[in-house]
Amino acid sequence: MRQTNSVTSGNSENIEIRRIGDGEIEVVRALLLANGWGARLRDADRFREVIHRSHFALVAVSDSKVVGFIRAISDGWYNAYISMVVVHPEYRRQGIATALMNHMMADGEEMTWVLRAGRDGVSGFYEGLGFSNSEVAMERTRKSN
Repeated sequence: MRQTNSVTSGNSENIEIRRIGDGEIEVVRALLLANGWGARLRDADRFREVIHRSHFALVAVSDSKVVGFIRAISDGWYNAYISMVVVHPEYRRQGIATALMNHMMADGEEMTWVLRAGRDGVSGFYEGLGFSNSEVAMERTRKSN
């Protein structure tokens, strides 16, 4: 994975894609909570630990403001699971989520990337990045709190 990357979003703003900084973890948690990610994120300390345990945790930054985030867990060689992708509503449909995905997967051409696209209307986005529906995935969901 490249360390940093600059992209130009649809409204010509320069967006920096880079690893999340410790001081940005709470900002990302607030962004996720504001965009429907809910119960799993209520515990700030646990979320900080989740970020530190993640193989990939990247932010998209515009004018020092975190406007996007992506997280994945991986063995670093063969398999990776994309767990979270979010872009601030004011910055959507400007190529930021695509840039986050491409930056994260840049050096993982031989890796199998898996995600659970549980939100309505997102399948087409992921298909455009080369993902396809799989018949081999199984899931055991967590107990709800």
